[in-house]
Amino acid sequence: MRYFLTLLVVLTTLAAQAAPPQLMLDVARFRNLDKVVKGAEVEIYVTVPTQPLTYRQRAPRSFQSSAVVTLDILKADGKPAYHEVITLKPPVLNDTSLAIKNPLSFLKRVLLPDGKYTLRGTVKDQYKSANGETTVEKPLVLEAPATGAFFSDVVLLARPAVRGASDDNFGRGGYRLTRAPGGNYGRGSENLFFYTELHNAPAGPALRVHYHLTTPDGSAADADGELTPQSGRPTTVVGQLPFGPLPDGPFTLFIEVYGGPGNKKLLAGHRAIGQRNTADYAPAGAPAAR
Repeated sequence: MRYFLTLLVVLTTLAAQAAPPQLMLDVARFRNLDKVVKGAEVEIYVTVPTQPLTYRQRAPRSFQSSAVVTLDILKADGKPAYHEVITLKPPVLNDTSLAIKNPLSFLKRVLLPDGKYTLRGTVKDQYKSANGETTVEKPLVLEAPATGAFFSDVVLLARPAVRGASDDNFGRGGYRLTRAPGGNYGRGSENLFFYTELHNAPAGPALRVHYHLTTPDGSAADADGELTPQSGRPTTVVGQLPFGPLPDGPFTLFIEVYGGPGNKKLLAGHRAIGQRNTADYAPAGAPAAR
């Protein structure tokens, strides 16, 4: 039996390393607060799972992998708007048969004028010659919102937003944010956490915020709260909703804010789409790349 389990672990490890490297790109758009330069502040959250990477022996009982991520943002005419190359070095392992190897993540913030772009990310396994590269592309549209209140993109989090200043890119709006890579929630994730920013909301009485979590089969969960807009700057919106009996699979989170008489007039709304799979392990936020 022990031999069978050992063989199973070896085969699983070999299968993972035979697959091409993986790359997840999560993009959140926030409005640039600079009144002179109109545009958006784009957050690009990059996650590289280390399971498929090739591990090379450096010393007795010392193995390490290496990956290079290239990020490009291309304008509508194909000209470059942003380019950067980042080398990732996961922690050294003393046993490559370990079933769980935490992914590596990093976050970049790029200021761009409004327009249409293409975000392209490429990851290359440094120690694999064949089938060792993967490219992911996403359309990126930045446009000035219509007059009135509006939300920035909703960021899905693996943990509650923690209030406090942060010196790195993982801080925003006075909170430190631990993003859920790919909007994925795995085994042990009982709650959905989120962050967004509300702009141009009318000052005065508190507004009503409605949260609606739903799945394709019609299952849903709802909650309400109050929000007092901040004058002259975005109002942060943070919160959490329990998954409860909602089934595995894709889900959609809607956030809406209401004002006017009786707080019945819809002022702004936005949504985010995620995935829940309680059968698989998902780390509670990948560590920052070193």
